[in-house]
Amino acid sequence: MAMSLKDQENHRIAAPIDAINASRAVSSFDALVARQKRAMLKHEPPPIDWHDDDVFAGDVGGKPDTKKLEAETVDLHRNAPRPDPACLYGLVGDIARAGSADTEANPYAVALAALAYLGTAVGRGPYMAVGDDWHHSNLYMLHVGRSARGRKGTAKKLVLRLAKAVKELDEHLAPQIHRGGLSTREGLALLVHDGWTDGKTEVPPIEDKRLLVVESEFANVMHQSGRTGNTLSPALRDTWDGVSIKPATKTSRVWASNPHISMIADVTPSELLDLMHTRELSNGFANRFIFIWAEGEKINPFPKPTPKPVIDELAQRVAGVLRFAGADRHVDRDVLRIELSPEAATLYARLYRGELRDRSAGERVAGLLDRRAPIFLRLAMLFALTDQSTTVEPEHIQAALAWVRYWVDSVKFIFQSAMDEAGATEVSETGDKIVAYLTEREQATRWELTTGCFKGHISKGKLDKALDELLSANPPEIEVETMPRPKGTHGNATKYYKLSAKCAKSAKCGAGIGFAGDLDIVRSVRSLRSEVNTDADIIDEKIAHFATLRTLRNDVKTAETRMDKQTSHTSHTSHAHLENETPTENATTAQNPEGSSFQTLAGPEIDAPAGEDQPDPMEEF
Repeated sequence: MAMSLKDQENHRIAAPIDAINASRAVSSFDALVARQKRAMLKHEPPPIDWHDDDVFAGDVGGKPDTKKLEAETVDLHRNAPRPDPACLYGLVGDIARAGSADTEANPYAVALAALAYLGTAVGRGPYMAVGDDWHHSNLYMLHVGRSARGRKGTAKKLVLRLAKAVKELDEHLAPQIHRGGLSTREGLALLVHDGWTDGKTEVPPIEDKRLLVVESEFANVMHQSGRTGNTLSPALRDTWDGVSIKPATKTSRVWASNPHISMIADVTPSELLDLMHTRELSNGFANRFIFIWAEGEKINPFPKPTPKPVIDELAQRVAGVLRFAGADRHVDRDVLRIELSPEAATLYARLYRGELRDRSAGERVAGLLDRRAPIFLRLAMLFALTDQSTTVEPEHIQAALAWVRYWVDSVKFIFQSAMDEAGATEVSETGDKIVAYLTEREQATRWELTTGCFKGHISKGKLDKALDELLSANPPEIEVETMPRPKGTHGNATKYYKLSAKCAKSAKCGAGIGFAGDLDIVRSVRSLRSEVNTDADIIDEKIAHFATLRTLRNDVKTAETRMDKQTSHTSHTSHAHLENETPTENATTAQNPEGSSFQTLAGPEIDAPAGEDQPDPMEEF
């Protein structure tokens, strides 16, 4: 339809005005983005306050295009994992400092290799009873770092020299070390076999079942595991558990009973992300490994070897630990029981209900960390053995916790982007608010949560994610109850959300779930909100001192993006320079009351109110 003369005149006048308004809208958007970026660079609060009536070019339905704004303004930089100096405890710390003193090796990477070696060398004599399961000290360690900058090979040199020196002192103390790569279940069994018949020849068994696998190219293990029909992955899962390797083959049967196998492996982040398939992330293979991000922190054109007197002194100390553990008695298994002191048991119980069960980082990260509790106990047991003690004390708990936190930070840094991490944090915080609201109101509908708890300032998607997280927790933190409409009325049934019966009664719901707390490991936002335990007073000044040591981690560090893990041309260090650093003082050793001992990990609840149901800390093993 042709426009009238009046309409044509109005259009002629309005067109320039519309163009000017559009131009102003674009300029306003760009100006706000620029102001946001400047504010972030200056570490100031963002100057943007969105309202529904703020209309910019490209907006949909008259509302701001927040996705475009986030893409322009979100800061994707993060700090690299920063380990706690408490990781370098006792003998392990002395080995780490010796191996990094005059080289470019990362001391925490040296300590990682030392833990793998010591965990293998002590053998299957020492054990910790966890319910009906016996845990030993074998560990799978994975050193992640970029090619050349990770100094992954350098980090193992001293430990291999130390292993040779121990073998020269007493060959019965030294475990077998395999550096030729792995391919199949049968090949792994052959390294610690029970003997077999080759024609008319009887091949004698290998009595010493201790084996340390040094895999400089972990990509090879992932390639082999990805081949159709390859059984290396389930074999490694079995040996971590201490299960015998007995493949049901018709011919050339090679079995390996009671293996004690550890691994120290190296991989670049790009290989790990490309080759770690969804299957390995979910079938229990990946969560048996301690992933540690560590790279060389020094530039030393003329590195010096560790002096032989230092090697000899460390070898003597290692030999003393191995003799205490009975490592030279290869046929003796499960003869040296390791137990928790009452103080250590109190700490572990709190950690088990809190940090060691945290799933706030999302399902992918949580799946990689599902074995935090048993690995934590293995580390604590190993630190106790290096002190030639059969009792785990608070200082051993402290060292083990420092490694678990380093592991968690590394997994988040490697497998999560900054956006993913921010999203997971938001879901966790939203869940905390829901639990707090339901604690006060007992129950609430979805509408009541939206309008009462969040005052209408939450999207459907965010609320759904938080509710799903709470419903799928183990045990579930909330439950849904459906109430049908009265007879004769129309409409859908009403759903009410309320705290689950077990969560409402137990201290688990009040336990902290996050790793963000830097001062007190046994308290958190949730425990402060719904603290019900009065027995926490038994945690004395010694344990409070232990809890505060994590503050050493918080020094300022250069931030890098997730992309920088693979492409940056600058060195990406994991911690401050330790050249002039003195070892951290250990927490005061806790002494057991005369005649007392902690007999079982699943014993009496130390910090639970009388008469209340508590989750069994060992039920997941």
